[in-house]
Amino acid sequence: MKEGRYYNIVSTDENSAGLVRLLAVTAPSAGGEYLSDKFNEFVEAAKFEVRLGDVRLIDRSRVAADLTISEAGVAVKYNVYLREKAIELQFHSTDRSRVELAARLLRLAGIVAEVQKAGGRDKWYVYAYTDRLAAGREELRKALADFVRQAVKNGLVEAGKAEGWLKKLEEGRVLMEGWPKYSIQLTKGALVVRFSSPNPDSIEREAQRLRDMGLEEGRHFTVKTPEEGHDGYVSILREGLERAARLSVRGKDEQQRRLAAKFVEYILRRAEKEGEKVCEKAQKIIEEGKAWGSLKLKDFEREVEVNGRRFVVKVISGGAEFDKGRGGRKLLRIKITAEVDGVRSDHTITYGRRGRNVAVGRAYARADVPGNREKDAERYSALIKALTGREPRVYHMKGGRIII
Repeated sequence: MKEGRYYNIVSTDENSAGLVRLLAVTAPSAGGEYLSDKFNEFVEAAKFEVRLGDVRLIDRSRVAADLTISEAGVAVKYNVYLREKAIELQFHSTDRSRVELAARLLRLAGIVAEVQKAGGRDKWYVYAYTDRLAAGREELRKALADFVRQAVKNGLVEAGKAEGWLKKLEEGRVLMEGWPKYSIQLTKGALVVRFSSPNPDSIEREAQRLRDMGLEEGRHFTVKTPEEGHDGYVSILREGLERAARLSVRGKDEQQRRLAAKFVEYILRRAEKEGEKVCEKAQKIIEEGKAWGSLKLKDFEREVEVNGRRFVVKVISGGAEFDKGRGGRKLLRIKITAEVDGVRSDHTITYGRRGRNVAVGRAYARADVPGNREKDAERYSALIKALTGREPRVYHMKGGRIII
């Protein structure tokens, strides 16, 4: 492994193809997502299999079965139970490497799986319950559905209880293959998008995925490393979701656009499951992000309301150039020719930097236009609101000057 994320793989014996297949689909790079074209050929030829064993009653409240997941000739047998309120899949062992393999094969099956230690004992385990299992690949969901149906047929589970499980399994994936489960919720009106895990490798994997997408740590997302007894997390800031949305349509290359588009699609799917308000908030942020940089100052027309009046705004042309202000300060001047309520004018908005991270734009209402400064300020406000969705502040100064 080089630089923490690149693999050099050499294999010489008769099982070379199987080794390469296994590495390609279980690497921390989301199932070969970022691997070479050669590896992608192996991924496309996946021999993923799920086999269900005999269904049995092990006590009064638990129905059980063995379920085997295999890939590239490597197989792990899991225990599956139908409990009072959930389907439970588990694997545990004193051999941590075996549990790590079990977790990787579950991830290959589309299940978010994290290895955990059983208290202070030298025993490790991985669990998955109904909702996560319902997010798995079709092969896994079909095997679990067969398990539930056989249990009903044999009189081991009530049909009413099984119906809810079968509905979840048959509805399909809530999550997308290769993505762990991010929590999405509204907190005091703000959208909180977060992935939590006790496993530092999982936290780093998600953080690296976001970096590869084009997001910057500290600016677009934050990372907290797990500490003993406490989960770590990767938290997506609003700016991160907006940037991901923008990169999904305006990324620097096809791979970046594809990664960002998958992330945006995943967030929208998760938001839909959390309710109407959460979904509306996520959609609004994503739509705003996609709109960044897409505005064309030509053949643009929109109707807006300012001070209780409706204005029809038609942008005819526009452009921008850098200029120097007093003391050599760098300025950006945006020049727009527009027709507002039938009055055609040339508008200039000057942007200057204030402080470290704030740019402020201002314009002066003109007196040599129809309606003088008051009407020109209204038309300026309508133009800016049409372009940005926000109405600017208007200041009346001494001497009759008006600044927008």
